Amino acid sequence: HHVFTVENGQLVPVRYPDPQRLDELPGYEQEREKVIANTRALLEGKPANNVLLYGDAGTGKSSAIKAIANAFADQGLRLVEVKKNQLYQIPDLMDQLAANPLKFILFIDDLSFSSNDDNFAALKAILEGSVGGRARNIAVYATSNRRHLIKETLTDRTGDDIHEADTRQELMSLSFGLTVTFQRPEKARFETILEELAKQHHVDMPMDQLLVKAEAFAIRAGGRSPRVAKQFIEQCESGVQK
Repeated sequence: HHVFTVENGQLVPVRYPDPQRLDELPGYEQEREKVIANTRALLEGKPANNVLLYGDAGTGKSSAIKAIANAFADQGLRLVEVKKNQLYQIPDLMDQLAANPLKFILFIDDLSFSSNDDNFAALKAILEGSVGGRARNIAVYATSNRRHLIKETLTDRTGDDIHEADTRQELMSLSFGLTVTFQRPEKARFETILEELAKQHHVDMPMDQLLVKAEAFAIRAGGRSPRVAKQFIEQCESGVQK
């Protein structure tokens, strides 16, 4: 097994992990390359950063981490998915993992904090390590949806837009050495993603027609994103979109 969850402070293997592959995720190669380089450093025993993948929903942040875990599993990489309410259990688990010859990514998906959240302090302690320093075979990879984060953090404040920078700064004050931003794709990138996904799924539709239909689909779905592109292509493949 190379993917695990946490139950009562112990690792539990995931029998059927998401089989996501890097070559199935077009359009964000440059952003992912930074995370891949950091992961290689972890595997080679070099100093590796904790990583925050930050940005818009549906841009492939979580998929990127899962695909990287799958790509490097045969080199001794293990992915441990940790829910936010389990953060207090992690220091003891990290002590156990530190003595393990394998390398571990602690994966926290969709990170957000409400005001006066004890989990914020727990995560800060995990990222900064114990008095003995952070284990060299463990790195924390987290994703955060920009809108989700702001919505939860600023519910009791006024002027969300004014405080957005403060909220982001608060999150960045956590010891993420590497922050990678995944922005909603502009039209050209969206079209590149569509073309590549159409090839992968063997969708045989004239490209100009495909792009027009996909734009209309994206508008109805709330905007362009890799997730929306994939949903559209899958509907073309199944015959829902004609």
